[in-house]
Amino acid sequence: MFLNSPVGLSLHGFFFFCDRCNGSRVKSKGHGVSDSMKPEAQVACAAGPTVVIQLMGFTDFIFGLTMVYAALIMYDDAQVKKKLKMKYVLVTGGVVSGLGKGVTASSIGLLLQACGLRVTSIKIDPYLNTDAGTMSPFEHGEVFVLDDGGEVDLDLGNYERFLDSTLSRDNNLTTGKIYQSVIDKERKGDYLGKTVQVVPHVTDAIQEWIERVANVHVDGKEGPPDVCVIELGATIVTCYQLHNLLSFLFLGPDNFCLVHVSLVPVLSVVGEQKTKPTQHSVRGLRSLGLTPNILACRSTKALEDNVKTKLSQFCHVPEENIVTLYDVPNIWHVPLLLRVSKFVHKAILKQLNLLGKAVEADMTEWSARTKVYDTLQDPVKISMVGKYTGLTDSYLSVLKALLHASVACHKKLIVEWVAASDLEEITAQEASDVHKAAWDLLKGADGILVPGGFGDRGVQGKILATKFARENQVPFLGICLGMQLAVVEFARSILGFEDANSTEFEPETSSPCVIFMPEGSTTHMGGLTFRFLIANLPSYMISEIENAGLSFVGKDETGRRTELVELQNHPYFVGVQFHPEFKSRPGKPSALFLGLMAAASGCLEAVLQASVKVNKVSTNSIVANGPAVERVYQNGNVYSNGNGLHH
Repeated sequence: MFLNSPVGLSLHGFFFFCDRCNGSRVKSKGHGVSDSMKPEAQVACAAGPTVVIQLMGFTDFIFGLTMVYAALIMYDDAQVKKKLKMKYVLVTGGVVSGLGKGVTASSIGLLLQACGLRVTSIKIDPYLNTDAGTMSPFEHGEVFVLDDGGEVDLDLGNYERFLDSTLSRDNNLTTGKIYQSVIDKERKGDYLGKTVQVVPHVTDAIQEWIERVANVHVDGKEGPPDVCVIELGATIVTCYQLHNLLSFLFLGPDNFCLVHVSLVPVLSVVGEQKTKPTQHSVRGLRSLGLTPNILACRSTKALEDNVKTKLSQFCHVPEENIVTLYDVPNIWHVPLLLRVSKFVHKAILKQLNLLGKAVEADMTEWSARTKVYDTLQDPVKISMVGKYTGLTDSYLSVLKALLHASVACHKKLIVEWVAASDLEEITAQEASDVHKAAWDLLKGADGILVPGGFGDRGVQGKILATKFARENQVPFLGICLGMQLAVVEFARSILGFEDANSTEFEPETSSPCVIFMPEGSTTHMGGLTFRFLIANLPSYMISEIENAGLSFVGKDETGRRTELVELQNHPYFVGVQFHPEFKSRPGKPSALFLGLMAAASGCLEAVLQASVKVNKVSTNSIVANGPAVERVYQNGNVYSNGNGLHH
């Protein structure tokens, strides 16, 4: 606890003399920083109300201890206690990226929520992009879209799904946002002519952002949350994390719990669990004045007792506070792993001084749903025809929505990845075996899903997949671009408009099936549930298409933008302009995905009948909590109100 304080920072590793510290830091958060000071002293002085000394002899050492004691008294003053009412859990990662910090943070939040606490989440990303909207899916996975239109890191999707919360764009903090905020303030003169530096101005901006966002409720209830779970992206050893880590030194010991996720690899040659990578990772944290309260160790198997003992000794973490997050069949097990390790569960609450407020964690429903997931046997194959099939995280929310629906239908989901371009004739000429393999996967599917995207690569392949689903009565769901291409295919094949196309791909087409709305943007969110494109169908073409059997059953509140199409006389053929996958939750699947899965597994009528009658169903039922659909058409298809929000 002492090492987590700014005083611990000043004593850790080495000492330096603060020759210019006049207490002038804004808002009395710490000592002043001047250009004449050594860089190490600038960092230490800006971190909080500390006293830093240079160790020169025994007398000076005794004097230093006295001053440190005085600094501790200052640090724990009434003003700090009054200000820091929010409790924070910081989740960091070490050794390598991709260890599962996002899932760990989500699981901790779920566990605290099960204890009766109100929880919010923040993701801090170190990159200079102001948001994830323009980042390549191949590099960073999917762009998750929030209700307020924020385009954010995919980890926020995990937070929303696990906690059933509604976050805002401010819950994703990037270095780019902070730098932009600081520069804007500097241009307006808010710093009164001072030299603007990373310490203290950037670190102050991070602190202020966190404090502001953490106190905003995300569960629909009035009042601030009890706990804010913060995930720090990338790894702590990267140099650009320094200002982010220093920003957490302003928190008091009773308001802050640090959970460090690290790797304990097993060398295949000797089969021994190696602790050195985690030791080095924790050393990096401690060099910044932060010591983990809990170690969450990723490994292929549970940690051996002697490994835990060694980590405890060298990382200064109590042995009971070291938990193994070993490989599990699915991520729904992770909250249960934390729950089973009661010492870790209690350690978080104890560190945050919340033992008196929390109740015993009730994970009954989550455990039952996880058990159902593990025991699913009857497979249902869904062909995902997309552009970014080389990286499954590019369609993470779509996959999760399919999973939620499959569990509700008691079916084992099997996703067959089909690269859209492999279905095209040009691939048949250049790589006939690849072309045949792609078509074999498509023809063997129980259902076909064409997700959103942009750009013309693979468009013809998606159109061919849509045509196959329409002609062969295969259940089909098209999302955003998938819906638009379903209309294009229908106009070409049924109405005979051979040059029918979207103006995105052919601006001069004589038969524009899809056009951009005046308020549209080709690269950014245009509303609550749209991603990349704001598009519509020309009014003169709507009547022709509807008369031929493709109905436009959903429009936006203005009545101008078509949001949902449905093909009559088909088991299930639905296209939507919005993105229902972003609103799907475990236990509350999106109606459209539930409809696709039910149609693909032959139980659509049962789902429709049950959803009308039942308001809340256990995990042993065929449908999820709440009515899955609002209205049923004669052909048994699912109706949505077109705003992307599902019960």
